[in-house]
Amino acid sequence: MKKTYSTQHAAVKIGVGFRTVNRWLALGLIRPSMPIPIGGGRTLWRWTDADIAKGRKVKAAQKPGPKGKRKKRPPR
Repeated sequence: MKKTYSTQHAAVKIGVGFRTVNRWLALGLIRPSMPIPIGGGRTLWRWTDADIAKGRKVKAAQKPGPKGKRKKRPPR
């Protein structure tokens, strides 16, 4: 049996946040090979090493978004 990881552990191994992985799943950018339906329209995703490698490729292809302008704090 292949070693699998939770979505949270896969996010750490990919090098992004848990919410980023969930966003990529919703956008269809990545799809682990082991989805397990758990009822109520929910799915438990199990990630293999090959799935994590695909996630790293998605991360490498991402372009950074615009940086927001930070307001300067007034001196204290």
